[in-house]
Amino acid sequence: MTHDSRLKTKELQTRCSWATSDPLYIKYHDEEWGKPVYDDKILFEFLLLEGAQAGLSWITILKRRENYSKAFAIFEVEKVAAFDDQDVERLLNDPGIIRNKLKVNGAITNAKLFIEVQKEFGSFSKYMWGFIPDGKPIENNVERMSDVPAKTELSDAISKDMKKRGFKFFGTTICYAFMQATGMVNDHLLNCCAR
Repeated sequence: MTHDSRLKTKELQTRCSWATSDPLYIKYHDEEWGKPVYDDKILFEFLLLEGAQAGLSWITILKRRENYSKAFAIFEVEKVAAFDDQDVERLLNDPGIIRNKLKVNGAITNAKLFIEVQKEFGSFSKYMWGFIPDGKPIENNVERMSDVPAKTELSDAISKDMKKRGFKFFGTTICYAFMQATGMVNDHLLNCCAR
């Protein structure tokens, strides 16, 4: 098999329909989305990015992911939690991210709360995965993308608990997207190459 035919085969594979022809989206779909994440740093990155995404398309954030990494101290939660008014001003003038004051302040608030959760549970990962029955990813049998819910009773419960703790931009729909992104649930189509 030549290199070209291998590439062609990869392109012809069945994927979830949201993974459009954009190479960035395909790479994210194939290598990250739905893969279980237990690392607190990556969980914090997704918490921040999902909050930034509220009301926007995921590709909008994905294309700015590198900018977010630079703007938010490579997703070092302690550094983000220590951001002050000068940092907020810097972020609101950064064209590489979504310059929304509520979202910027929400990211800083969430960083502080993330650390509180780490202290209480030993890690943010233990807290989040503690909501999942048996702590194992929920494998959904998805035949069509229209079968994928926007939220579930579980995302309602997690979101409610996080809101009670003061987390911002983490309603049940964002929570469910976070769960999908971090592999707490596997919503890849049954015939998807990334399943």
